[in-house]
Amino acid sequence: MKTGLISFTRGMRAWRWGLGALGLWVGMAVDASAASGNYPKGSPVARHGALQVRERQLCDQAGKPVLLRGMSTHDLKLFGRFATREGVRFLAKEWHVTVMRPALYVTSFREDPSLEQKLDLIVEACEENGIYCIIDWHVLFEHDPLTTQADAIAFFKRKAAQYRDKTHVIYEICNEPNGADVTWAGSVKPFAEAVIPVIRQEAPGSIVIVGTPTWSQDVDVAAQDPLAFENVLYAIHFYVGTHGAELREKVRVASNRVALFCSEWGTTLATGDGGPYPYESKQWMDFLESFGISWCNWSLSDANEASALLRPGASDQGGWTDADLTDSGRFVKYRLLAPPAR
Repeated sequence: MKTGLISFTRGMRAWRWGLGALGLWVGMAVDASAASGNYPKGSPVARHGALQVRERQLCDQAGKPVLLRGMSTHDLKLFGRFATREGVRFLAKEWHVTVMRPALYVTSFREDPSLEQKLDLIVEACEENGIYCIIDWHVLFEHDPLTTQADAIAFFKRKAAQYRDKTHVIYEICNEPNGADVTWAGSVKPFAEAVIPVIRQEAPGSIVIVGTPTWSQDVDVAAQDPLAFENVLYAIHFYVGTHGAELREKVRVASNRVALFCSEWGTTLATGDGGPYPYESKQWMDFLESFGISWCNWSLSDANEASALLRPGASDQGGWTDADLTDSGRFVKYRLLAPPAR
């Protein structure tokens, strides 16, 4: 019975996705006249407008399912040179990227507050190209997001006020809570309950992505005790060489209760090395897209990691050819250029 229910739910989501969400690919127009911001005519944000969550699905302003696909940067401190208008323009125009995720590592931001300017540049570049942008409070080395709560409240109050009229901005409030003592009920949920009202005070109705324990893998636990806010997505992260059927089962279970967003995934092991693994990557992408779950690949960088998009020394101005890409980068490029699975 459980398998049958999952199959039925998956079938219904695929049906809604097939009817409603292919506007990103076949140009179906959506009345987004209420969208705020300077978005080019015909761009994803101009077509889809302000996003919302309906029936455990990310939807456009008209209530039709939307699937966003794009890239996450690496640490803006270490790889901030790739935070360029030209790079975002290239990804949006040539690779059909519809969402970017500048990763503002909390540790790096505390060391260098000027990194916020690099984040702002990407937000602005996304507006110029009419694609969505996730402002990522990249909790990682801090383990428990509660240890960042005061800084997070100040940061998101400032960003939400700055971008309150920008339809394309999405807020991700804690990248990857992790550690044996970091639980949903004890850490992540109370953190979210403190931070989300600060965002909503400035930007009512905005989309918020909330990380989940165990490096954003325990979506099933969060789904059993969801937040009381509307327009919330729960983050699922994975690396295909490490995470497989067991984590996909968690996603299946959680998707029957809440809306999910894969704000980070890699073609490699969880270390960022090993692989890439194209078969497992395709398996995961087909799975996510059949459920209408949006995704960002890790990472737009030339890091010394197999998961990096670019080879060492690649230009930061876009215009990348296959020769500039890693094996992982080539897989991601052609996945972005292909129509979504459904």
